[in-house]
Amino acid sequence: MSTPIKVMIADDQMMVRQGFTVLLNTQPDIEVVGQAVDGADAVAKVAELCPDVVLMDIRMPGMGGIEATSVITGVPASTVKVLVLTTFDLDEYVYEALRAGASGFLLKDASAEQLAEAVRVVAAGEALLSPNITKRLITEFSRMGAPRGPSKARLGELTERETEVLSLIAQGLSNAEIAGHLIVAEQTVKTHVGRILVKLGLRDRTQAAVFAYETGLVRPTGY
Repeated sequence: MSTPIKVMIADDQMMVRQGFTVLLNTQPDIEVVGQAVDGADAVAKVAELCPDVVLMDIRMPGMGGIEATSVITGVPASTVKVLVLTTFDLDEYVYEALRAGASGFLLKDASAEQLAEAVRVVAAGEALLSPNITKRLITEFSRMGAPRGPSKARLGELTERETEVLSLIAQGLSNAEIAGHLIVAEQTVKTHVGRILVKLGLRDRTQAAVFAYETGLVRPTGY
């Protein structure tokens, strides 16, 4: 039997922490190893418990979820994934959470099955970017007057095919969907994704998607 996915829950509401703990501990492949009451507590306990995934609330007293996410994912060689949970379905939170290094974004009213599957997806190194969230991200970049951030010149480090794959990642397509679109093997897509991350110095495909928006490779036109 494989090692369970270790999860830590950071939320200032005790009932939320306990509720998520009960739901996730019913899954044979997931184990809740700890809880944190705010962002600062989350940062300290990640260092102590070394979870695979942190479920991070956005709004907490003191250090909030976005700042804590930035600190946790900013540690060199860190493999911890952050899945942001919030009751606020707002563009600014989607953008800021993903830009801070979160690998996914989920509303607190998600079902137990959706929550468990989100943990598995993020733990596996995939981005939790549903088409709905992708569209909101693009809308937010449009409102903010994207592109901004990284220089578009960095895209010159990629081959034409890698640039095409990056664009499709940013549109929310999975590796299988990209493979179908380009008429290539899924393993070929995985190879391209790996090279894109290495060349651009990015943690995962979520950061790759944000990079694509910020450089203007993906624009709101047509969405």
